[in-house]
Amino acid sequence: MAHKKGLGSSRNGRDSNPKMLGVKVFDGQSITAGTIIVRQRGTRFRPGAGAGIGRDDTIFAKRNGTVVFKTTDSRRFISVTE
Repeated sequence: MAHKKGLGSSRNGRDSNPKMLGVKVFDGQSITAGTIIVRQRGTRFRPGAGAGIGRDDTIFAKRNGTVVFKTTDSRRFISVTE
């Protein structure tokens, strides 16, 4: 005789892995070149001077320095100053 599980638990069990998004280094902290500053989906933050943007919209430091968050109009920028 064929068996079938109760419909409750057998339909569960599909969940995506966490993506670890968010700000990794905050304003005023020192940073080395190549370090990830923000992991994001879309451009919530945009790169300023001394920062770059990756293929998946990750903001990273291009040089050693201090992280600076700036807001102009409705856009938020992240820069790395010496």
